[in-house]
Amino acid sequence: MNENTELTSRSSRTDVVGAQGGETAKPLTRIAPAVDVFEDSRGITLYADLPGVPREKLEVRVQDGSLNIEAEAIVPTPAELRLLHGEVRHPHFRRAFTLSPDFDVTRIDAQLRDGVLKLTIPRREEAKPRRIQVSVEQT
Repeated sequence: MNENTELTSRSSRTDVVGAQGGETAKPLTRIAPAVDVFEDSRGITLYADLPGVPREKLEVRVQDGSLNIEAEAIVPTPAELRLLHGEVRHPHFRRAFTLSPDFDVTRIDAQLRDGVLKLTIPRREEAKPRRIQVSVEQT
């Protein structure tokens, strides 16, 4: 960077007022994470991209047929560097899905690895496709 380089700045309109009324909380940027959903006869597998999210900042909840994913990314700034411009300072991921009653929400498996959340949601046994044996009556 040389002395002719100029950085644009935007006023921070993402500040939120704290519960006390006067204090300003850290800016919050809500992001809907990219999600891939695969379905087969056993259930669905959902992959959500959550870069920079540690396990302790991730919450997955199921309530009243709704699956909610909320997470906060940790974006470290090295001590020897000074941030001159940041588009997303405190990213907060949020996504919600409505689940069919065909899925067994008590058996959801959740794994977080390399910034990708993998949710495996099995079908209820009674909702799984099954083959019906057809018999032929003799007349």
